[in-house]
Amino acid sequence: MSSILIIVFSLVSIATLLSTIRIISGPTIPDRAVGLDTATTITTAMIVLFAQIFHRAIYLDIALVYAILAFLGVIAIARYLEGGM
Repeated sequence: MSSILIIVFSLVSIATLLSTIRIISGPTIPDRAVGLDTATTITTAMIVLFAQIFHRAIYLDIALVYAILAFLGVIAIARYLEGGM
């Protein structure tokens, strides 16, 4: 594995740790929702990195579908927190 990928995985791991801390210790529910949205964005980036490493284009399709579903989930959480179901 190239040194650039090792650096990228290290940075993504740190970002995952920070978003997990925000999810666990968020003082309010919206803070936790933002942490969860950040975690889904990081997960999408990880899937794209795996597509690059394994040279599999299907992982890019999976990342796209995951990002769309994560976005819809965040919209649903925001609507629920706003009180307008």
